[in-house]
Amino acid sequence: MRILIIEDEISLNKTITEGLNEFNYQTDVAENLKDGEYYISIRNYDLVLADWMLPDGSGIEIINQVKSRSPRTAVVVISAKDDAQSEVEALRAGADDFLAKPFDFSVLVARIEARLRFGGTNLIEIEDLIINPDEEKITYKGQEIELKGKPFEVLTHLARHRDQIVSKEQLLDAIWEEPELVTPNVIEVAINQIRQKMDKPLNIATIETVRRRGYRFCYPKGV
Repeated sequence: MRILIIEDEISLNKTITEGLNEFNYQTDVAENLKDGEYYISIRNYDLVLADWMLPDGSGIEIINQVKSRSPRTAVVVISAKDDAQSEVEALRAGADDFLAKPFDFSVLVARIEARLRFGGTNLIEIEDLIINPDEEKITYKGQEIELKGKPFEVLTHLARHRDQIVSKEQLLDAIWEEPELVTPNVIEVAINQIRQKMDKPLNIATIETVRRRGYRFCYPKGV
């Protein structure tokens, strides 16, 4: 599960990040609205935790962007505002939950777990192909495909952006925790594993290479 934390209070940001990592959540961190919007534009999240008051705007402003991109992604707003009117405003703006500061970390984790359960599945279903990001599982015509790790994440990201050309740099930023520490050829390795472990045995094509531009998810048109 991947969570985006948008919080400008550095100490709180660090506490939340380290705590969620201990619960095996993958986290990205932004300290302002602009950086939060950037992360949302390149990555898919199960949940976004957004502070209401940020240096360059309001965390409320990001809700529509999150929901238009992925309706199932939960948004939890945290705020120093602790009145009922603020909570109502956040929920009416589309937030899935609201938590007033200061809060106990265990309460935050419980709220996140509840939201993720309520959010349901993120299944990607394209004709006979089903990709389940929550369970890292792929099935084709009822047959389970053994594809794990980064190749699975690459396939999932491309499937979520089907009919779009995604560059190697965009894939690195979206999937690798520290993209600056790896070389672009890791994408080629992942694509090759998808083709060898999935496309070739099933006699289908899922990934199209677009010369000098990147990759595009092409199933079922590539059959």
